[in-house]
Amino acid sequence: MNDIWWETKGEGHCHLVLLHGWGLNAQVWDCITAELSSHFTLHLVDLPGYGRSSGFPAMTLEGMAECVLARAPERAVWLGWSLGGLVASQAALMAPARISGLVTVASSPCFSEQGSWAGIKSDVLADFQRQLSDDFQRTVERFLALQTMGTETARQDARQLKNAVLSLPMPTPEVLNGGLEILKTADLRDALADLTLPFLRIYGRLDGLVPRRIIAPLDALWPQSESIIFAKAAHAPFISHPDDFAMTLRSFSESVT
Repeated sequence: MNDIWWETKGEGHCHLVLLHGWGLNAQVWDCITAELSSHFTLHLVDLPGYGRSSGFPAMTLEGMAECVLARAPERAVWLGWSLGGLVASQAALMAPARISGLVTVASSPCFSEQGSWAGIKSDVLADFQRQLSDDFQRTVERFLALQTMGTETARQDARQLKNAVLSLPMPTPEVLNGGLEILKTADLRDALADLTLPFLRIYGRLDGLVPRRIIAPLDALWPQSESIIFAKAAHAPFISHPDDFAMTLRSFSESVT
């Protein structure tokens, strides 16, 4: 099997693994890597099948976590954005001794709407899956536009996300569909309730993909975790509020090292 693309930079004593979201690649972190690299040793990853990690088929959530664990340092803070939050969470469940802290950003343990649980409606995810076979680049761009809606810098933020996608070859429709299948079916709510390592959840109040209504139920289900809400951010708070985001990460890392 091919190896995943991995880049290490920075001089900090705390190792930080950064996992991007669906349809994207590690270029999405460009807006904050300069600021973070003075405090962290950064590990930038293209998830299997995405960006420079081409040649992979669609994978399960467990398979993706195993691929990243195989390259990861023995001990690090793991940060996952959106779909990457599920991968980081799964890695924490599989190898908790190797993870000094878990940070999920604009992520949910269960992205799909289920009964009273707020999430993405099943017909919306099914619509994305259908459209992938017709025009998958336009489908990805539409998904990216949803991630910045409502913010003061929405157009600029959406352009930055789009540039990250277009800077590298697009994932195959099979890989993209597999990622949507994970978003549709994964549910780590109960499993993460038993996680004992330091756990920070970062949300954007304006996020249209991860509703803020899930925050209070997760605060109750996961009392060992901490939640922070960026009041004027949507689904990509590290792009719309890079300075506040970096400060939040530095503070969290100092509490776990």
